[in-house]
Amino acid sequence: MHRDDLLEKLNRYQPADASEHADLDRVLQFVCEHPTCFESHHPPGHFTGSAWLLDSTGKRVLLTLHGKLGKWLQLGGHADGDGDLLAVALRESREESGIDAIEPISEEIFDLGVHETPGHDGMAEHLHFDIRFLLRCRESDRFVVSDESHALSWFTPDQVDAMDADESVLRMNKKWKLIAQSPNWFT
Repeated sequence: MHRDDLLEKLNRYQPADASEHADLDRVLQFVCEHPTCFESHHPPGHFTGSAWLLDSTGKRVLLTLHGKLGKWLQLGGHADGDGDLLAVALRESREESGIDAIEPISEEIFDLGVHETPGHDGMAEHLHFDIRFLLRCRESDRFVVSDESHALSWFTPDQVDAMDADESVLRMNKKWKLIAQSPNWFT
């Protein structure tokens, strides 16, 4: 995916609330102004690809207790120069979960956000422009905790609602619950 491909997806995207609408505006401005926006060492910030990864039944989401941030979050990581953020989300979810059989439910953007991240690997504090996709496990839901996580766990929508989680995690959970109300949504 080149910046033009990302811009097409962003232009089709419908934000869920005012906060996400503001983040969409920031993402659009960033991608237009920064040709190297997919590079991990781009000083003001860079793109990341994340996964709202559902189990093979569509009834649980896999979240990571992030190793550096100490929060339950969706799986994901740096684009590392790859402009295909769906491919990034797939790669990162496979690496962080040890589950190989993962596929997109949709190739469209599921959610997005902009957040500050602490400095690391010689970089000062910077922004992550996170593009999130709805993915699912095709077969086994058995995961392996990577060195990037303190823990991984499957959560039902009600369990996520009860968490002291980031606004974006709660918003993705709300979106998931709305989608899951549609008949045959997970076939």
